[in-house]
Amino acid sequence: MKSNTLSTSLSKEFNLFTAVMVIIGNTVGSGIFTTSGFIIKELKDPGALLLVWFLGGLISLFGALSYAELGKMFPRAGGEYTFLKESFGEALGFIAGWISLVVGFSAPIAATAIAFSNYFLELFHIQNLGQVIKFKEVPIFNFTLSALLAILTIFLFSFIHAQRVKISAQFQTILTVLKLLFILSFLIFGFLSISEDLTQFEVKKFVPQKEAILNLGFPVSFIYVMYAYSGWNAITYIGEEVKDSKKNIPLSLILGILVITGLYLGLNLLYLKALTLTEMSGVLEIGAKTAQKIFGENFSFIFTFGITLGLLSGLSAMIIAGPRVYYAMARDGVFFEIFSRISPYTRTPVFSIFLQAVIAVFMVLTSSFEVLLLYIGFTLSLCASFTVLGLIKLKRKFIFSGIVFVLANFWIVIFTFISKPLTILVGTFTVLIGLFLYWVRFKRKVKLYAKKDGQGF
Repeated sequence: MKSNTLSTSLSKEFNLFTAVMVIIGNTVGSGIFTTSGFIIKELKDPGALLLVWFLGGLISLFGALSYAELGKMFPRAGGEYTFLKESFGEALGFIAGWISLVVGFSAPIAATAIAFSNYFLELFHIQNLGQVIKFKEVPIFNFTLSALLAILTIFLFSFIHAQRVKISAQFQTILTVLKLLFILSFLIFGFLSISEDLTQFEVKKFVPQKEAILNLGFPVSFIYVMYAYSGWNAITYIGEEVKDSKKNIPLSLILGILVITGLYLGLNLLYLKALTLTEMSGVLEIGAKTAQKIFGENFSFIFTFGITLGLLSGLSAMIIAGPRVYYAMARDGVFFEIFSRISPYTRTPVFSIFLQAVIAVFMVLTSSFEVLLLYIGFTLSLCASFTVLGLIKLKRKFIFSGIVFVLANFWIVIFTFISKPLTILVGTFTVLIGLFLYWVRFKRKVKLYAKKDGQGF
């Protein structure tokens, strides 16, 4: 007889293919279809744009190699929370989990939902009615049709992923496969439709200019790029639900990054061939603008629809991965106990899923897209760096890929601090709130659990 009480264990439903689909689905989302306009605004050089996307993929690959090792060592739910708890202790693990809740998933879900709603309204030529309340040009409250659509989308997908894990995995796989087919079609038909002979590519145009690389905007551009690559580590959050996890987690990480980097470089090359730098600069819906320029009004609808579908795939994948972190924290006694509960009917962490949805909705109502991007990119770079440092500490040896990953991320963080100090302050404030919550609420609780189990510190 099946018990109706809430459980705290997850089931293994993800094989290698579905694991790769989660990584690609989680990563290839709003970033690639929205950030290149902001990057070209900073760099003003097509060669530097391609270079920064290539280096972003290389940095992510180095990170993936380190996370693959950690995934083999700790094939459990939780991602950075689990890894940092094992390498640096519970307090830093809690901070990583807290960052995952606020920055790693809720904020990107909000940003992707905003991007989706903007694309959707653009697709059907619907006016974005409503009002954005600002204080000294900073958005305080966003009550528009775009925000309402973003909120409805977040709740709908959260409801879908609160269903059985098998249904959730199949739904995500279908969305991701459709997205990949669309992107490949967009690239193939896009290049074929450009009137210029493809053998006439001006190679010099795509050689990075020294001035662009030495510009302060170059390292800052990595914040946008690393946001677009964020999600490559998604499978580590659901490690407990992956079949043959010690083999499939590392393999899915490496395969996922290689596919993603190839897609990103191809799409950016298409943007550059279709649009002028002026047409690209500061544009949010750059994918839709490219489709319109290449295919015209009639056919651009199809490709803009595909981009919109792709954004939904990314949104869906993040809604799957994030709640597993809060579940793992609560199961370990360092988060509210209710979020460790699994529905006996669907075998999913339903309370964690809807906690994430509520925070994401709050961010939709109070933040602009560009502000969210900078906030997400900086904070996640810092968190990922400490995770890889944890691997070096555990292994007690020099790991080339790990060192390169950490140095690259610290370089990004330093230059972000110089050029965007407000972003650093907001990120630091987020970390301080997490520390306060841990020391006041959860550190004491863990001590009580330890005494109950007859353990000491």
